[in-house]
Amino acid sequence: MAVRVDLMISLDGFATTTDQTPEVPFGDDWPRLVGAYVATRTFRERVLKDTSGAGTTGVDDDYAKEYFANVGAEIMGAGMFGLHNFPDDPTWRGWWGEEPPFRVPVFVLTHKPRPSVEMAGGTTFHFLNTDPVDALQQAVAAARGKDVRIGGGPTVVRDFLRAGFVDRLHVAIAPILLGRGVRLWDELRGLETGYDVKAETAPSGTIHLTFQR
Repeated sequence: MAVRVDLMISLDGFATTTDQTPEVPFGDDWPRLVGAYVATRTFRERVLKDTSGAGTTGVDDDYAKEYFANVGAEIMGAGMFGLHNFPDDPTWRGWWGEEPPFRVPVFVLTHKPRPSVEMAGGTTFHFLNTDPVDALQQAVAAARGKDVRIGGGPTVVRDFLRAGFVDRLHVAIAPILLGRGVRLWDELRGLETGYDVKAETAPSGTIHLTFQR
């Protein structure tokens, strides 16, 4: 069992965008940040339910396959689930559609817990008002020997990195500059200590940087 992170960031270290509008709720920058991942065959099959075989293969797709491999539970922040946008809507079931791609128990960290939500395909969202230690204990128990993924966003990931809980951190660095947002690397000076670090560049220009204990 390992605790893992896979996150997409810009060259200047931002894992979020700030150009959202009511007309473009994810913003114009978001497709630029996640474009190489969204283009992979694995993403198209797993998330978009596209079984045509379309999508890129190679380095980016190899990391997309790893993203889903051997995960038994996931931890995410309220923003990744979408509670920041719908904090008082008891019917809100997340950004991910009625059959989310996780297919495992997902623990959502929030100051406003709500009843668990069971979705199609094996995903159940559990809402916790707790600290990283307790959340990780619950996720490890639910994972039944498989890995626990800290899904995001960057603030949640930083909390687990600072606590020393992450065994493998993979960041896919998109070749773009965002200039603002939430940076992954803030307050993580010396993070590389204790990890073996590997870098691999894909034809898309994405740099896959991996920190492995």
